[in-house]
Formats: sequence, structure tokens, C-alpha cells
Amino acid sequence: MGRAIVEGLLDDPACHVVVLELDGATTAWVADHSAASRIGVVRGDAADVSVAGRAADLAEASGTLTGWVNNAAVFRDASLHDTDPGYVLELIESNLMPAIVGCAVAVGRFLAAGTRGAIVNVSSHQAARPVAGALPYATAKAALEGLTRAAAVDYGPNGIRVNAVSLGSIVTDRLERFLDTKPHGGERMKAELAQLHPLGRPGEAAEVTEAVSFLLGDRAGFITGVVLPVDGGRSVRGADPEAI
Repeated sequence: MGRAIVEGLLDDPACHVVVLELDGATTAWVADHSAASRIGVVRGDAADVSVAGRAADLAEASGTLTGWVNNAAVFRDASLHDTDPGYVLELIESNLMPAIVGCAVAVGRFLAAGTRGAIVNVSSHQAARPVAGALPYATAKAALEGLTRAAAVDYGPNGIRVNAVSLGSIVTDRLERFLDTKPHGGERMKAELAQLHPLGRPGEAAEVTEAVSFLLGDRAGFITGVVLPVDGGRSVRGADPEAI
């Protein structure tokens, strides 16, 4: 998902993008990319203020910092009845802290430069409608949406917009690898994923990129504090008793 967002932003020939990534192997594609000269890479933990600061430094070396996307996340299950509450909180923090740090660094740079800026946080439909076994992830995403709204209120007077995209199931390399581990290539699960969305299919990464690019850009200049569903209608679909 992160790579798709980067490549979508690079469609604007005036745009430089800095990638902050924990696993350096996942950025190997940058070297051979047609827009490699407009991509910077910082390796490290997005929850580390100094690492996020290095990413901001690299972005500012190419011009004025105008946007920031918080996309880092992990998914690990934990249940309240058999897991130490402290560990549950650690899992929540592992998803929430990168966004808090990213927002803090971006806001600090926008304020220091006296410029407007936009932040987009990547959330999930599970913030409002969790699935079983996703408690830490769903809790973190709900907090992320609260962070989005609160930061929009606090920094709107400074011309800083903060929004989020709330994703449904999106086809990514990770999802496809997961489905490949299932019987018959995960055909049953693919059909179930399609049924969850009123549009009859999971989303494409490029469709998320379009929404992120819009929220970062000037056309969204009067939009802030919004959690935009990019989920094919999954968040509004209720269970149909006749289909059970």
C-alpha cells in the first residue's frame, strides 16, 4: 500500500517523495524506478522521533514540505481473557505511535516554516466495525481517527489540514501471498471478501492512492477532520438475515 501511494504521488512531475521504511529490503524497487531521482529513502522505525525527523530533513532538502502520510501498521491478535493487558497496550501502541510521531514531526515542521500542510492518516473500517480477533488493531485505528479529528481542530488555524482514509479490503502483494497459502489459492476467501463489499470486489491500491493524493492536494483545501471511507461500501453494509 505504501509503495502504491508513493508511485501515485510521483505522477506529479514536481513532486519529491521520501519513503520511511523499517525493512530496507522492501525499498529495493526504488533504485530502478523511473522517478528514482525524486525518491528519498530513510530506513528505521516510524515510531522513532529522530528517524521521522531524518525523513523530514530529507524532504525539506528537496523543497518545501507540504504533505505527510502515516501508513505504517502491524496486525497481531490478542484477546483480553488470556493476554496480559500490558501486552495488549503494547500492540495498540505499535500501531498508534508511528502516526502520533508522524503527525508531531509534520506539524512541527509546518509550524516552523510558517507554511500550510496536509496530513493523511491511513485507517481501517475496523475502527468502527471490528472483526473478531482484531482487538489491538481495531482499538489503535479508532484512536487514530480521534487523533485525526483532534489535530484538525488544533492546527486548522495554522493552515494545517489533517484527514484520514478508512480502508476496506485492498488487494496488495501481502494479501495475495496470504491467499496463496489457503486451499485452492484462497478462492473461497476471495469470494467472501468480494461479498463483504457492496461494489462486489475488494479495492485496488491505486484507488486508495487517488483518495490520498486528493486529500493532500489543493483541491481538498477546505476539507479537514474527515475520515473518508475508501472501502467499496463495506462500512455501511449490514448483515442480511436472508443470506445467512
